[in-house]
Amino acid sequence: MKANIESIFNEFNHQSKYVGHSELSSGHINDTFLVKTDGTHNYIVQRINHRVFKDVPGLVNNKILTSKHLISKYPNATEQELNKTVLSFVKAKDTAFYYHKENDDFWNVMIFIDHSITHEIVKNPEIAYEGGKLLGDFLNLTSDFDSSLLIDVIPNFHDMSSRYKQYTLSVQNALKERLNKAAKYIQIVADLKEEMHILQNLKKAGEIPVRVTHNDTKISNSLFTKNNKGICMIDTDTVMPGIIHYDFGDAIRTICNSGAEDEKDLSKVEFNLEYYKAYEKGFLEKTNDSLSKTELKYLPLAAKTMIFIMAIRFLTDYLNNDVYYKTNYPEHNLVRSKNQFKLIESFSKKISI
Repeated sequence: MKANIESIFNEFNHQSKYVGHSELSSGHINDTFLVKTDGTHNYIVQRINHRVFKDVPGLVNNKILTSKHLISKYPNATEQELNKTVLSFVKAKDTAFYYHKENDDFWNVMIFIDHSITHEIVKNPEIAYEGGKLLGDFLNLTSDFDSSLLIDVIPNFHDMSSRYKQYTLSVQNALKERLNKAAKYIQIVADLKEEMHILQNLKKAGEIPVRVTHNDTKISNSLFTKNNKGICMIDTDTVMPGIIHYDFGDAIRTICNSGAEDEKDLSKVEFNLEYYKAYEKGFLEKTNDSLSKTELKYLPLAAKTMIFIMAIRFLTDYLNNDVYYKTNYPEHNLVRSKNQFKLIESFSKKISI
């Protein structure tokens, strides 16, 4: 059923008159709308997918706590300045930061940061550099935020042991035809198993600290000025406790692939070392003083590990007969998995760990 965006928007305390709205296409989970008003601000109205996110009130609370902490880092900033720097959320008329009717959708509203843009892909090293600074700034500013105050929005999201267990079950239950087609990659997974658990084991041993992490660091979740200067990280639905390697590694995975994620021609899939170095430079400019020697040491492994996690997630779904990701043809998930394994191969030739 199509939502009445105007009526939902008016369930929030914004003190503005609705003029019109448009849907923003970026994002695969939530529905996001830009609402134009006659007031000082325009707004983002977001429908939160409660089928993916099981505890929406907890998720929204994570977002609010994170924004309040970030705001506290700018004690001398005016409200107008903060609204251009930090995500600012609007309360619903019942005083919660979300609107929900029984058996219906969950909605939240935030102030739109005017004159801002996002990028779906990185087109030059300058954007990679600015993106690295934005993530570094986010992690640096939240480094003193008690992550235990946040819920796990998606439990075990980047947990290698959990992903590997799912993968192992898929191998045990897969059809023979699919096992044969995936045989080469099943062997690669076996060869990489020990190395790909290093970060997980360091986390469990307490040698890498658990911090507040973003957990969805593709470049489209970085907000830029029209001159491509970084503003802030957006889409904080997945903010939860984690290790910085999840964020750095996933950003590198999405930024540094020269091909599309489902490119069939693997000769087009190469790891872009120039973008890696630019992103890392920006990231370290903001985080170098707040990261431990161990965290810094394992940044390159983070990239390889996050590429591997996506490789086995696609491979797992292929072996499970494509039950999770949408596919356009029978071997779509296998192609995606091959793509990520080729990216690992290219990465390993260019960066030594």
